[in-house]
Amino acid sequence: MPSDEPTETYVFLSDAWLAAVRALRDEYAAEGATAPVELRVNLVVTEVPFSEQDVSAHVDTSKGGLVIEEGHLTSPDLHVQVDWATAKALLVDGNPQAAMGAFMQGKVRIEGDVAKLMSLQTGIVDASTQHAAKRIRALTA
Repeated sequence: MPSDEPTETYVFLSDAWLAAVRALRDEYAAEGATAPVELRVNLVVTEVPFSEQDVSAHVDTSKGGLVIEEGHLTSPDLHVQVDWATAKALLVDGNPQAAMGAFMQGKVRIEGDVAKLMSLQTGIVDASTQHAAKRIRALTA
């Protein structure tokens, strides 16, 4: 299994962070990492600290592992608008409570199959995917 120690850290959703996550995804592809639920989500991330513009991205688990990439998918299950801090808490820190608080404050807007999103929280994640998530947390500033 690849090392846990990152050589550098990067700001969440920055170009450098996305490149580092792509490299990790490529490392884990051979290990057959899987996600507990097939889900395709388009994201609009607001209040981005390193940009005056929102970030358009997507999360896709339909091919097995977790893909976080720039741009939008043509046929997503969900469309989510979320502020940067909440997106980081969810996608990097794995903190679903952050989403609930942000949702109650109106910082999260969800359109689409919410039941699919909720099933992601209760699914079983394999060891390889857990290890990859740990490494993503370690390389995120």
